[in-house]
Amino acid sequence: MAHGKTVMKLENVWKVYGEGDAKVEALKLIDLEVKKGEIIAIMGPSGSGKSTMLHILGLLDRPTEGKLYLDGIETSTLNDDELAEIRGKKIGFVFQFFFLIPSLTVQENVELPMMLLGMSNIDRERRARELLAKVGLADRMRHLPSELSGGQRQRTAIARALANDPAIILADEPTGNLDSKTGKEILDLFEDLNKKEGRTIIFVTHDPSLVSRTKRVVRLRDGIKEHEMERGKKSNKSKYWQ
Repeated sequence: MAHGKTVMKLENVWKVYGEGDAKVEALKLIDLEVKKGEIIAIMGPSGSGKSTMLHILGLLDRPTEGKLYLDGIETSTLNDDELAEIRGKKIGFVFQFFFLIPSLTVQENVELPMMLLGMSNIDRERRARELLAKVGLADRMRHLPSELSGGQRQRTAIARALANDPAIILADEPTGNLDSKTGKEILDLFEDLNKKEGRTIIFVTHDPSLVSRTKRVVRLRDGIKEHEMERGKKSNKSKYWQ
């Protein structure tokens, strides 16, 4: 585990959807502490609560009970506008389905988060070009998403996630729509962002091949944190990581 300060902390978090017979307990009594510079995988089968945890960590949803601390700030006291501002500055998101805007060029897609935070045209154009060069797309800036391969679209999404220089990147099944070779290249890129730039990265995935890229694995089942393992240490539940 990294020895940096705590950047995220879940404390006794529950998430409940619906009421009565339709009530679903998506997360139950979840505790999790994330240190600066860690790279973590949250794993589990479909319906285990992985995406719900990601949404809460990313300030896209609020816990029904319990607390989320981000850089020491207890987020339940914040209103929606304050959450959106913190989310825009501190957290970058990468999703399985890219979510690029088809009518915008690659560069314009990357500029969008900066535009939302009020950055000037000149500054956001310069930063977008720098980020696209970093992810290997300097020659694709004027292309539309439809003119890119799956791997190039995900690289664009990563550049967009980095637009406002977030300390934390949350990645939901980032290789789920990619072939194995392209998936490896994307994971190499994430690893560079972690090792060379010190960004904290949390993967949500059901792909065991991601385990070798992380320092810690959190296993969910039926909304419960079933197991947590630091890579390189022995575990009496090693069958989960085969």
